[in-house]
Amino acid sequence: MNVQTTFVDSPVGPLFLAADDSGLRAIEFRDNRHPVRRGDDWQVGDNAVLRMARRQLGEYFAGERRTFDLPLSPHGTEFQCNVWATLATIPYGETLSYAQLAARVGRPGASRAVGAANGRNPLPIVLPCHRVIGADGALTGFGGGLPTKQYLLKLEGALPQEFELFA
Repeated sequence: MNVQTTFVDSPVGPLFLAADDSGLRAIEFRDNRHPVRRGDDWQVGDNAVLRMARRQLGEYFAGERRTFDLPLSPHGTEFQCNVWATLATIPYGETLSYAQLAARVGRPGASRAVGAANGRNPLPIVLPCHRVIGADGALTGFGGGLPTKQYLLKLEGALPQEFELFA
């Protein structure tokens, strides 16, 4: 199955998008720590899923969208996919700790494993891994960088406007 790829501009820098006919496969920031493995069938192009993703991401960054309605096709282990599906249940403007996410996944003692799966989320923003923070409220690890995580949480009203990451 051919995977079409494109870039879209955003307030957090260019985003790489990839999708096949079954759904969105990847959203990556410019300096993504864990890029999605690409196959020989990945090529620059366009399809209906990419058009929907570009439109919905634009609406999200404009403050006009709080949830995404896209067909998704993330590839990972069963555990990773379970964590990623659970991310989608974190409401806009709210945050969870890694321990709370682990409990929701049904693995309360597995905060580190949940954190690792969270860090390999191939669909950030849409599957909102930026809403997962440290138990003490600290902004910890994010594939797009902590300033991007801060930006997304401020956009959603999950951080006070006076919050400064490096204060």
